[in-house]
Amino acid sequence: MRIDPDRIRFTGSGLSRPECVVAHVSGLLIAPDWTEPGGVSVIAPNGQVRRVLATRPQPGIDLPVRPNGIALEPGGTILVAHLGAERGGIYRLHADGRAEVVTDRVADAAMPPANFVLRDGRGRLWITVSTTRVPRALDYRPDASSGFVALHDNGETRIVAGGLGYANECLMAADERTLWVNETFARRLTAFTVDGDRLVDRRVVVRFGHGTFPDGLAQAADGSLLVTSIVSNRVLRVDAGGRVETLIEDVDPDHLDRVETAFQAGVMGRPHLDAARSRQLANISNLAFGGTDLETAYLGCLLGDRIASFPSPVRGRALPHWSCDLGPLAAFLEGGLVEPGGIEPPTS
Repeated sequence: MRIDPDRIRFTGSGLSRPECVVAHVSGLLIAPDWTEPGGVSVIAPNGQVRRVLATRPQPGIDLPVRPNGIALEPGGTILVAHLGAERGGIYRLHADGRAEVVTDRVADAAMPPANFVLRDGRGRLWITVSTTRVPRALDYRPDASSGFVALHDNGETRIVAGGLGYANECLMAADERTLWVNETFARRLTAFTVDGDRLVDRRVVVRFGHGTFPDGLAQAADGSLLVTSIVSNRVLRVDAGGRVETLIEDVDPDHLDRVETAFQAGVMGRPHLDAARSRQLANISNLAFGGTDLETAYLGCLLGDRIASFPSPVRGRALPHWSCDLGPLAAFLEGGLVEPGGIEPPTS
């Protein structure tokens, strides 16, 4: 199933840290955007980009918003996980630039920088916090263990799983009985059984080795899981038996060895993540299935200004937001604008 790197294509332009991409049946793609004051970029099927920025924040919003993971809600609002320097939260962004706090406290304390937010079929929010250490780079270590998963439900946010080795993207099974979490620097893909509002039966699905730092997580229709790795620009497929195959890798081997050496020595830092040594991919961090048939894989990234894609050898599973009502975002499909306030002019 190895993908020829020459089959990689790009869409959009001028994006700012599009770490996470969300795909919709309409062909719209949505990605975080760190253009101040922060928000999202919406990429139309023709590649045209518009920014929806938090120009009308309510009190309590920590500006600039630094969205990492995002989630599309019915009606076209977007949940963003705020990855502030010291504090985080989950904010709701409207197409007209209004931004409001959904939650910014957990366990009776200010929420640390939030990494990812997942909305389940009941409207509950599953939130990952990678680390409680400041700065975050102090936990780019094999022994990282301060990450956690929190659940926001009925106005309350509480920790439901702790001791994670840099908790990153999480994903709910279609029957919502299993939650998977990538532990980036512990190099694990971990699963939990969802028991009501609890996570129980923690288990390791797969342990990754040299050069793999699992970040993004998606699921194919056949049940296999696709994992993206930062630094090595790998897309890995994990089957039901825990077997791993590499679909894509785009990295300079010497650069990867230097990062690996620093990681094992406990001195890995931001410079190791802020430099891409590759042919095309710019530190990929996320994967979303899209296209008319869910057979196109779109890749979020940390360092690029475009969204890469490739024809996937496995069809994706449709997530709950796949065919949700876009509300005012639907205007972007016709090249129109919604109520002014939060939207920058289009770019091509």
